Amino acid sequence: MPAPSQTETDTPEALEHAGPFFRECCRALKENKLSLPTIPDISLKIRRAINDPKASNTKIAKVVQMDPVITARLIQIANSPLYRGRRRIESCPQALTRLGLKAAQHIITTLALKAVFQAKSHRIRKRMNALWRHSSYVAAICAVLAHKTPGFDPDRAMLIGLIHDIGAVPVLTFADAHMDLLSDPAELEHTIARLRGPVGAAIMRRWDFPEDFAVIARKAEDWFHDAGPEPDYLDIVLVSQLHSFIGSPEIRQVPRIDTVPAYRKLLAGRLDADTSMNVLETAREEIWQIQKMLAF
Repeated sequence: MPAPSQTETDTPEALEHAGPFFRECCRALKENKLSLPTIPDISLKIRRAINDPKASNTKIAKVVQMDPVITARLIQIANSPLYRGRRRIESCPQALTRLGLKAAQHIITTLALKAVFQAKSHRIRKRMNALWRHSSYVAAICAVLAHKTPGFDPDRAMLIGLIHDIGAVPVLTFADAHMDLLSDPAELEHTIARLRGPVGAAIMRRWDFPEDFAVIARKAEDWFHDAGPEPDYLDIVLVSQLHSFIGSPEIRQVPRIDTVPAYRKLLAGRLDADTSMNVLETAREEIWQIQKMLAF
């Protein structure tokens, strides 16, 4: 697969003034030697099963049940306050019926993605875990905002929120194997910030995800993105990220939420101001439930 196109990060001028880790990471990216994660096997099998027009819930359930942990979590989610019906679900086929196949596919992929966030060294494993927690939090807020905004699928929004920073994973994996290049801890964060967009888009295309996933992975911090009057999933991700920074040092490094186009579009008759500005309070229980669902 071709490497992501050259950006301002890997021009000769940028590389000349960069540290050794950034230079080597860019070189690996350019030479297709930066290891991109593979899509979790269970997610790929579920996608194929669900897209098979001859497949039934029972046949799809057999594929899901190849992973007992995912199966148990899917049943638990079907019985959670987010999806709970009148009776308790006790089997995988019942869970698929309650959730719906498309929602189940998004949820299973979301759960399976945790396997991608792995590292060997303590330092990088700690950073990878922090990335998972941040991505999970953003995913939870995305799901809540999508639920409150007509025209959006909360389960799809949750998955999109989870992958918005997926491009950081290969950079961290590269750091895990080249700790000798990291004399300055700040260089790792600088490299992640500069490369996660193009690398994330490359991962989404390699996984054959819809093109808007690649666009979101590339533009997840394009705070003043404005593709037209109607909100899109990137708008949901941008607003969710800004909400996630409330109360953290990162809030000082991003624009005020009410100055970004995404916020104004989501408010335009779709989401009342009080709900949006206080989403962490008004929907705290729902966000916590989603985070709990992802923390396994």
